[in-house]
Amino acid sequence: MQDLLLGQTLRFDADPFQAGPEAARHERRGAVLVENGRIAAVGAADLLRAAHPGARVHDYGEALISAGFVDAHAHYPQTGIIASWGKRLIDWLNTYTFPEESRFGDPAYAQAVAESCLDLMLANGTTTVCSFCTIHPESVDALFAAAQARGMRVLAGKTCMDRNAPETLRDTAQAAYDQSKSLLTRWHGVDRLSYVITPRFAPTSTPDQLAALGALWSEHPEVLMQTHLSEQREEIAWVADLFPEARDYLDVYDRFGLLGAGGLYGHAIHLTDRERARLREVGAALIHCPTSNTFIGSGLFDMAGLKAEGQRIGLATDIGGGASFSMLRTMAAAYEVAQLRGTALHPSQLWWLATEGSARALGLGGVIGSLTPGAEADLIVVDLASTPVIAQRAARANDLWEALFPTIMLGDDRAIRAAWVNGQPVGRS
Repeated sequence: MQDLLLGQTLRFDADPFQAGPEAARHERRGAVLVENGRIAAVGAADLLRAAHPGARVHDYGEALISAGFVDAHAHYPQTGIIASWGKRLIDWLNTYTFPEESRFGDPAYAQAVAESCLDLMLANGTTTVCSFCTIHPESVDALFAAAQARGMRVLAGKTCMDRNAPETLRDTAQAAYDQSKSLLTRWHGVDRLSYVITPRFAPTSTPDQLAALGALWSEHPEVLMQTHLSEQREEIAWVADLFPEARDYLDVYDRFGLLGAGGLYGHAIHLTDRERARLREVGAALIHCPTSNTFIGSGLFDMAGLKAEGQRIGLATDIGGGASFSMLRTMAAAYEVAQLRGTALHPSQLWWLATEGSARALGLGGVIGSLTPGAEADLIVVDLASTPVIAQRAARANDLWEALFPTIMLGDDRAIRAAWVNGQPVGRS
């Protein structure tokens, strides 16, 4: 059976950082045809209705139909500690994160949090997430099982740590390798699930553990690897003390086989010129986490400079260091961070980052994140007048961008009128 979604449609033919807002294709009265979990066609509503008279019609009126949001870096186990008062990164980890993550050896607890996290993501229009789990294999099983039940495309992995963490959250180099490999074998490529090799960050892994995970990645280059890089200056100094032989933070990962095109490096705020050049050389992805960076006081990501260099960049909530499940709020924070660096990001660039840009960062360009025939049908329907203050501002709009920008800056889960995952409506759809 075919489903025909009617409303305004927004898609991109190119990266608006390179091609400008003209990269966007906006249909004022458009339609998306969904069949067998995929986008079958995108075009004018009248034409698609006439061509597919037997399709079930879902008329969303003036709402905007878009690819679902793609959250490229999150910590689902931190769902329960979101918006916890803290000082700096290490203090926050020790005070809130590590005690909470110690609970995830309990399968029932992990399951409850995984389900809550994914439901919150969907309510906010996020249809794909790439998440860290905990050291417990049970935490990975719980998230993937919850994703399967919802038909979601989810990427995740066991977080590996064998030092500078509580005993309840330490594994060993061998356990990190063995358990990660077992989970990868069990889950990677099953339904819409992808395993991601996941050392938390250099300070919490010994050289032996980093080497073991680097070896695992070399054995399975088809999977991604995620970690953290240069989030705060104190962290960078700590890495320099722990790895005095390394040229810089990135060089630690490079030395242990943990740098490559399939690498996802969260934060990447305080990079040296050498690190930037090396990241660009290998084609790695940098993941911008603006609400987290402002909440914990980490610094201001250089979006304009890094994009000008040709870096691949995704956007992420970084729950729970990030203080919102909403990719709308995340886009707003990215705009604010860029303003503080002297660059105004256009609404087209923000929306692209939250959809196709993040999909490309995850190596899933053309699969998710875009209204492209053949892509998986993960879609959201966005109400551009979801609150009185947004409605009154949008009513004055002269074009799409003026209508959309108030929702980016002021919107929340109330703006997500409907979500479709793998071609099926979920939640309020």
